[in-house]
Amino acid sequence: MTGHALTSEPRPSHLVDRVSAAGRAGVYLIAGLPLGVFYLLALAAAPLSGREELRRPLTIERSCLNSLLRARIPPVPDDLTRRATLPLAARLPLALAGLAIAAAPIVLAVLVVTETIRSLAAGGDRYLGPWALDGPAAVVALLLTLPAVIVGVAALDWIGTAARRFGRRVLAHTEGGAVRDALAASLGDRTLTIAYWLAERGVYVDEHGHPVELPEPASGRSWTAVENGGRRVAAIIHDAELEARPELVHAAATGAVLALENEQLKADLRARLQELKRSRRRIVQASVEARRRLERDLHDGAQQQLVALSLDLQLLRGRIADDETRALVDGIAQKLGTALSELRELARGIHPAILTEHGLGPTLEALAARMPLPVELDVRLEGRLPPSMETAAYFVCVEALTNVSRYAHATYAQVTVTQADGVVRVEIADDGVGGADPANGSGLRGLEDRLAALDGQLAVDSPGGGGTRLVATIPLEETAA
Repeated sequence: MTGHALTSEPRPSHLVDRVSAAGRAGVYLIAGLPLGVFYLLALAAAPLSGREELRRPLTIERSCLNSLLRARIPPVPDDLTRRATLPLAARLPLALAGLAIAAAPIVLAVLVVTETIRSLAAGGDRYLGPWALDGPAAVVALLLTLPAVIVGVAALDWIGTAARRFGRRVLAHTEGGAVRDALAASLGDRTLTIAYWLAERGVYVDEHGHPVELPEPASGRSWTAVENGGRRVAAIIHDAELEARPELVHAAATGAVLALENEQLKADLRARLQELKRSRRRIVQASVEARRRLERDLHDGAQQQLVALSLDLQLLRGRIADDETRALVDGIAQKLGTALSELRELARGIHPAILTEHGLGPTLEALAARMPLPVELDVRLEGRLPPSMETAAYFVCVEALTNVSRYAHATYAQVTVTQADGVVRVEIADDGVGGADPANGSGLRGLEDRLAALDGQLAVDSPGGGGTRLVATIPLEETAA
């Protein structure tokens, strides 16, 4: 069987195709004016709101590239990189420069044609420079507009091609998306997807490494196995109507088998990475559970014993008449009270019982009440969070407020906890001396590690003399998973 030629980028050759591509490029540039402003605002807010907030503008840009420039870019990846934000920053400058380059000759041609038509309608009383626009001069003027239009269309076509290649190079994070889109175009099924076979685990996964279930019979979907040398590589999931043309599906699969084998290796690597993330979250959850058990053991064991011993000392003191002995008992009771307070503080540092029983809001209220400076608290959550997330958010606030009270020389602090778009955002701000640097202290580095285990991020904005703002973002969906 001969495979179909698979191409990753459209190449218009006919005049009509090139004019159409130039028109779509013009629409792309015009749309870039409002979109470019929106993208720049999103980028400006990203350092505080988190890079995850850029997924929506990147999805919009991908849709523009695919629909207007035929870029065939796969969906935005789960793990956004700084490189992926380049199209957002370049969108407005590209639109302005592209319109300036391509529109100039076209606008000039339109002005010449307009003036010529008006001159002919008025009897040739208008001039283009030193030439009167009448009769033969008008015809020559109209003919001279043709090169300007050609230059403008060629410039738009070139700009559209450059923008498409740039977008593909930056946003097409895997070739798997290109292979899938090429197969979809070859078979005429836009809903086509590819599941890669991982023999060691006995499962199919998508290009991101997430498990995939093959469609059941009578579901309207079907799948075709892709093999190479008797070894299963992948499965092409397509519309059930393509079962009537199995030779077409097999031919396309044969032509793409080498690319699919390459993507199978990448999918295996991503699946291992996903498993590593899940195991890391399980370790965090086990750590939280261990902290809770230790706190309960201290509370129900040693702490209760010390409380009972304190009561016994009070009873003993009431039965002693000798002042010297009573003073000795008082000293023992005072030391016992100090030990009990230290034990309670230790248990609270391991895992506060109020966090387990009542959630993050009341726990932060108790934390704010213990601080030696005023703390303004604003907690807006949609119910209880997963235990690992509550613990991470609590210790972010503890570490930040401890640093504020010890080193910031601040007069107040503000703690804001919000939940929106599947992300919990914890912000702690103060009016202190600033200058906080995660590289200079183990506390903030420890918070970064704790948040990273939940796929969260920590951003610190602390200019000298300008106070400190610490923002932690944790994706709720990842943590819940």
